[in-house]
Amino acid sequence: MIVIKEQEFRQFADYIKSNYGIHFKNEKKVLVAGRLNHVLTSMNMNSLTEYMDYVVADKTGQAASEMLNKITTNYTFFMREAEHFYYFRDKVLPYLSRTVKDRDLRIWSAACSTGEEPYTLAMIMDQFFGQDKKTWDTKILATDISQNVLSTAKTGIYRKETVSEVPALWKQNYFREYDESNYILSEKIRNEVIFGNINLMESVFPFRRKMHAIFCRNVMIYFDNDTKDKLVERLYDITEPGGFLFIGHSEGLNREKTRYRYVMPAVYRKE
Repeated sequence: MIVIKEQEFRQFADYIKSNYGIHFKNEKKVLVAGRLNHVLTSMNMNSLTEYMDYVVADKTGQAASEMLNKITTNYTFFMREAEHFYYFRDKVLPYLSRTVKDRDLRIWSAACSTGEEPYTLAMIMDQFFGQDKKTWDTKILATDISQNVLSTAKTGIYRKETVSEVPALWKQNYFREYDESNYILSEKIRNEVIFGNINLMESVFPFRRKMHAIFCRNVMIYFDNDTKDKLVERLYDITEPGGFLFIGHSEGLNREKTRYRYVMPAVYRKE
């Protein structure tokens, strides 16, 4: 396994934090070495510094994308932190259906990983609106920094065990067997999600209109407090008045600084 020197790890960690917001503490050095060892070996590189020079020099961004795929953890499943989805169904959608007069719903699943979260939202909205859905624009924006997980998400194919928490009616209506190990989502639901690549560290998000609900869950745990506070401010600015922010249950906002109002654990609202 490659040996990472203290100074080069700090340079690596500073680069990752300034470009992607992810905060690697010193104790993560062994994890980084383990995840990048095969990459460096296959490229006949002898140090992390040599690899980082290669990543920075690649102006296509492909090398950086591949590096991020290796060092980040993309763990998710259908109905993760289910209380959020029930609140979205029972409180948020009834509110939006009454107040959004142009019937253009703008829901953003930030850091969507392999797609379980936005597809869950799509199924909830399909059930909520029913026959009336055709008169609404309910497409969901789903973004992630990793091209690798986005490619997986777009297929709509999931191992059967990852679908274990999905309600039986959803399995019946929205899934079919793809092969003996996997299900595939219906084309109807796959078409409801628009996937794209967005770095949450961008100073300005590329949206023409503000969002009615933002799901930014279980990503800020990788950020330090200053990075997290700045991101939350940018999210607030692109949230419609009355709109909602959902974060992970292991996360929290600084209530002394944020302009969002606390609603319930891991749910906030712009007033």
